[in-house]
Amino acid sequence: MEIVSLLGSPRKKGNSTQMAEIVASALEDKGNRVTRYFLNSLDFRGCQACGACKNKSEICILKDDLTPVLDAVKKADVIMMATPVYWGDISAQLKKFIDRTYSYLMPDFAEKEVKHRLPRGKKLVFIQSQGGPEEMFTELFDRYNTFFEMLNFFEETHVLRGGELNELGALKSREDLIQDAMAIAEKL
Repeated sequence: MEIVSLLGSPRKKGNSTQMAEIVASALEDKGNRVTRYFLNSLDFRGCQACGACKNKSEICILKDDLTPVLDAVKKADVIMMATPVYWGDISAQLKKFIDRTYSYLMPDFAEKEVKHRLPRGKKLVFIQSQGGPEEMFTELFDRYNTFFEMLNFFEETHVLRGGELNELGALKSREDLIQDAMAIAEKL
């Protein structure tokens, strides 16, 4: 399998990145290929609402560091999106990526049965870390998944949420989350 890991934390060793790395390493151990993109180190803009991907191009016409990432996501079997929670939402880095996925949508996608240009059968692993308790921000994935489901982007989704991960490296003491990450890799 081809896996793309989109690391949305501004910290290279942040807890969401570490959670994604557990899943990624377990998948690599089984012979899968994982390509990691640390979004904070890429120079890219959000969607410019130019509409070019709906009338004169089938891909985003912006040429920046996200161009090869969008292409890799298109070809991947599994997409991992890892993010810390900042101000009650996903990181700005991951949000900019998600906004650019607008380019995957077909022209007049709202009226069409096939709404996007992605190959069928993709799987999503959504990883969320937060300093607050587990019961906070449980709706965060649901908010984004509403669109993913409406657009039929993914055939299968897995969510890994970790609360009370305020300090860098806090994941090391959370055997429950480490086991949950390993279980997701096993399911894939």
